[in-house]
Amino acid sequence: MLPTLPFLLSLVVLQGAPDLESAVACEDSQRIDLTLTPSTKAREICVSPGMMTGFLFDTIPGSLELQEEVRFVEVLRGQRGISFVPPKDMMPGERLRLTVRFGAAASQEVITFFLVAHRGQATRQVEVYRDRRPQESYQQETLEERAKNQQLRNENQKLLVQLERAQGLRSLIANDIVGLSGVQTLEMPVDTTNMPPGVVFFDYIISYRADKTAVVEMWLTNSSSAPWKTTRAVLLTANDEEVPGTQFLQMNTIAPTTRQTVQLEVNATRKELQGEFKVMLWDETSRVITHPGVRFP
Repeated sequence: MLPTLPFLLSLVVLQGAPDLESAVACEDSQRIDLTLTPSTKAREICVSPGMMTGFLFDTIPGSLELQEEVRFVEVLRGQRGISFVPPKDMMPGERLRLTVRFGAAASQEVITFFLVAHRGQATRQVEVYRDRRPQESYQQETLEERAKNQQLRNENQKLLVQLERAQGLRSLIANDIVGLSGVQTLEMPVDTTNMPPGVVFFDYIISYRADKTAVVEMWLTNSSSAPWKTTRAVLLTANDEEVPGTQFLQMNTIAPTTRQTVQLEVNATRKELQGEFKVMLWDETSRVITHPGVRFP
């Protein structure tokens, strides 16, 4: 089967784009004013295995309770705060609660934070204010926001330069990604006859190999009642070891009762990525779908 023009163009996008999964934004520091946010609002904090996150409160809390605290690598409690390193086995998207109680039992105020796991990203410091924040805190936050905006402008400029360099098939040829051997393909139909209802499942897979890269294109059908948007994708060897340097691309969210592709790419020569592999995809609600037996031509 000859590679189609849409595939070649999507390959250019994958080659020129940053890792989309790592683009999820987690603030390095966060300030929460309880007087301005309703108590019913979910307060999510980014955490990551191997990275410490600390909470500092402007008033002394009565108690601090970590869900499944025994799993945590490190927990340090102080008079007005708590610092911790999350569990090593905390998967991306997994959520654990931090419950904070203020005041006496009769009029106790309970605040809940949801610790949401990310890969390699964490909020290192969280400042929580029960009383009105001091003016110096707002001034400091303004300076930090200006620095963030400047960083975003710089990153945006870099992305524009990358997009200008990605100029269709000639870019692949110029960068020795596609050579005289072209692009080989391997179709892997999926048996969906016994697929249970109400799930997201793979229904067709095709892999591509060029001189310096390999791509697996997966068609997903969403028979569940919730949309699917891939937030993480990994390729695992037969020994369940993650293949490093993978990138993925999903152009559109897969609405219920619809079908869409997810593409996963690995930089590899034609002699690499031999044998069978397993693909695992996660969405933003921590749903996971898996398909074994993926091969490359």
